[in-house]
Amino acid sequence: MNDLIGFFDSGVGGISVLHEARRLMPNEHFLFYGDNLNAPYGPRPLEEIRRLSAAGIGRLLERDVKAIVIACNTATSAYAEIVRAEHPELPIVGMEPALKPAHFARHGGQVIVLATEATLRLAKFERLMERYGDDVIRVPGHGLVELVEAGKSKSPEAEAALEALLSPYQDRQIDAVVLGCTHYPFLRGPIQRLFPKAELFDGREGTALRLKDLLERNALRSDDSPGSVEYQSSAGEGAVALMRRLMGELD
Repeated sequence: MNDLIGFFDSGVGGISVLHEARRLMPNEHFLFYGDNLNAPYGPRPLEEIRRLSAAGIGRLLERDVKAIVIACNTATSAYAEIVRAEHPELPIVGMEPALKPAHFARHGGQVIVLATEATLRLAKFERLMERYGDDVIRVPGHGLVELVEAGKSKSPEAEAALEALLSPYQDRQIDAVVLGCTHYPFLRGPIQRLFPKAELFDGREGTALRLKDLLERNALRSDDSPGSVEYQSSAGEGAVALMRRLMGELD
């Protein structure tokens, strides 16, 4: 049996989820594929997101992976149900904005959900809103994925972009901010500075725990030590170098 776990993202954002998975399961072997050439997915039409997601996940399936993580909120919303129906034999874990825990962290204030345009408009998020959407402010993260993809997550440009998007809400009581894209944890510092009293939520740990649980239920855990990570990108070695750098920043 192939011992690889496949990770797919539109770019480098899924590295934040992979880092959590490695922390929880250091003996596993991971293959990360980022479609950096076509990032960001958020502004694209649904059918195009599905086509790109199918191509990227297809790269993982060619390697006969034992499980797949769709480490992208947009791709999960657009394509997870389809690929699960096509491959019922394969454990497939997706992402969703961490709105539920943010909802229960409210104490009279509001919750900001910062996510891509596609994530905020597709049905998966609307279902979350029906259950946990009290006092939620939806903020499309225009330009943020591009900054992370360009290796500028710690730049003055990133600070300025976040201030432009989020400063209109600084005079409100914001109890929680949901980082609804896997690229956004790399912007966590400046977001927290804008809302120092707010609790920040993202789905990284929950996704990694779900993967661990599915592997254990299906007797797919690896006993190798140590594990490994293989990086691939549709944009070539420059993007792979950025993936390695971002992983190092989280260590």
